Amino acid sequence: MTDIKRDEPGTPQVVDRSTFQAELDALRIREKAHTHEGDAIAAARRRLPMAELDPSIKLIGPNGPVTLLDAFEGRRQLIAYYFMWHAGHSAPEQCEGCTWVTTQVRELSYLHSRDATFAVFCQGPYEESARYRDFMGWELPWYSALGSLEKLLVGRRIGRMHIVCHLRQGSRVFETYWTTARGVEVMDNSYHLLDLTAYGRQETWENSPAGWPQQCTYTRTRTGSPTWEPEWPGGRPIAQWPRLQAGRSDDLGTTRKGS
Repeated sequence: MTDIKRDEPGTPQVVDRSTFQAELDALRIREKAHTHEGDAIAAARRRLPMAELDPSIKLIGPNGPVTLLDAFEGRRQLIAYYFMWHAGHSAPEQCEGCTWVTTQVRELSYLHSRDATFAVFCQGPYEESARYRDFMGWELPWYSALGSLEKLLVGRRIGRMHIVCHLRQGSRVFETYWTTARGVEVMDNSYHLLDLTAYGRQETWENSPAGWPQQCTYTRTRTGSPTWEPEWPGGRPIAQWPRLQAGRSDDLGTTRKGS
């Protein structure tokens, strides 16, 4: 079944191939400048100083307590995503933004080939958050950082999404970079692909021509395929719908069950 067709939206102007290519070539100059500036920023990022952390900071994994050093899995670098969590709440009430970006981190072998480990540091209890991981079908290293957030996120807002990068030298651990808010979009591919299309992400904040579809909410809807009806607040994180349609249980063992 195909996705629902809404009212016919506006479309770009139709031109001949040479006019189209000329407009695209002009835009390509800006795209290349953007790419080169991104390379320069990444080069500056690689030259940042680093701050030391206690390698024995505790996390909870599938077999109980482990340390921050253990989470490296023997590799030189660790990229940790701090997943927002609403303790005691049902699956539909969990963070749609964290669900959106985490869903798209699938193939880890490229990171491993660069001596880097990726892991999720959930900011909630291990047992119920691990049930969410299983419901979503994520095959990622998953830890609860709940008891150590003040040590891990010094000077930052606990309970917010973060990416934090670490470097290991022997048994010493250092923090080399962190970002939050739209900075975590580096984990995404869906929205970046949509950015290449005529209609973009179809969200209200985008600068689009009049008549372009912009009815979508952030990453939450009240229904799945084929209608994908936007709803904010309410609904579910979008990636939950295919899991429910596949017959998976969203019971997290919390006091407030999924709707």
